[in-house]
Amino acid sequence: MVTRLQAKSATRRSAPARCEGREKGRDSNNPANNNEFNLIPEPHEDGGDEEAKFRGFFPCPRTLGLAVTVAPKATLVSFRRRHIKYVVAIKVKASRLCSSVAASMPSLAELWHTTLADVKSMALKCALNLRIADAIQLHGGGATLPKIIAKVTLHPSKIPCLRRLMRVLSVTGIFNIQQPANDGGEQVYGLTPASQLLVGASNLTPLMTLVLDSISVCLFLDLGAWFQRELPDLSLFEMKHGQSPWDFINQNSLFGALFNEGMVSDCSFIMDIVIKECDDVFQGISSLIDVAGGLGGAAQAIAKAFPHVKCSVLDLPQVVASAPASTNVKYTAGDMFESIPSANAVFLKDDAECVKILKNCKKSISPRDAGGKIIILDMVVGGGKSNLKHQETQVLFDFFIMFFNGVERNEQGWKKIIFEAGFSDYKIMPILGVRSIIEVYP
Repeated sequence: MVTRLQAKSATRRSAPARCEGREKGRDSNNPANNNEFNLIPEPHEDGGDEEAKFRGFFPCPRTLGLAVTVAPKATLVSFRRRHIKYVVAIKVKASRLCSSVAASMPSLAELWHTTLADVKSMALKCALNLRIADAIQLHGGGATLPKIIAKVTLHPSKIPCLRRLMRVLSVTGIFNIQQPANDGGEQVYGLTPASQLLVGASNLTPLMTLVLDSISVCLFLDLGAWFQRELPDLSLFEMKHGQSPWDFINQNSLFGALFNEGMVSDCSFIMDIVIKECDDVFQGISSLIDVAGGLGGAAQAIAKAFPHVKCSVLDLPQVVASAPASTNVKYTAGDMFESIPSANAVFLKDDAECVKILKNCKKSISPRDAGGKIIILDMVVGGGKSNLKHQETQVLFDFFIMFFNGVERNEQGWKKIIFEAGFSDYKIMPILGVRSIIEVYP
């Protein structure tokens, strides 16, 4: 073992008497010469010394492979110089040795943030089930926890848990804290622009409830196994539930009702914006058919806003059978993969990824000089705002609809299928948040 005195004696022949980092005569070859240190006895190799139990290797910016010991009062670095083994106790600037560890902390936080993203989603699902946004709205847009509790169904023993739920939802931007608690007073929770979309006549609560339903969420638990299977293959939905989403909806009345309510919610919300902000899209056309238009929510909204446009809906027979009777919209039972009735323009929502559908649409519309066109309401990945949340939402939604082998496309993807279907031109208007209006011309 090299003792402190032995090390000092040895260094008199080739180095300063004390190997102190502050001395001007310090050895430039000393790999620890940028730190304050003193030579100390080397720990026993048998592990009897407490400090030796923590011996390891730490990469140093100047010299790799230094033996490092993490001790209670110092970080110990041992190295050899001229056949003498030194053990250095770094006193002041030992944090340099841990800089890589400190630098990894933001990455660790990011990893945890992504890992716990499902907890954030489930917190929102819980808020939807408890109708917390409605409870706050009933109190004028701001409510304390006792006022919220008075409007929701909650066991008294869970009140502390509700406080923690509200903290999560406030930090993640669903609600805000209008009046911080002080002197023991209650916090006042308010609606944010996000939670305002969950209340009112055309709210998105049914759509969010559909997306967060256990039947939808459980699909992605088997994603790893699905990736290991060769295409063409069953969709995630078929692999999990043994049938297509459409067959499942027809046979499961509860989920079918949830699905229809979600689609009506989404359609009602987005069509309000389309009619207010994009009314020029419907100018110059006399007739329009909404392909796969369901119960006709979009067609009804267009017909009401533009009485000069004669609107109709094409969908499968079982869908048309449930359509409302007293509307100014005509319903036609059929299959868009087979043929589409003639109209001045065709309206498509989320179904235009198939070239065959686009070709059938082209056959049914008027020439361009007569106002013929296809109006597509869908997502263009990379279109619209360039902020991170906008881009992340688009790619996440593209990944989400993979559950039924669906796909969202960027502009190049749209361009490819539009021209492949025989159209001459198109125009993308990214004016609907993460979605766009695409006009396609024959």
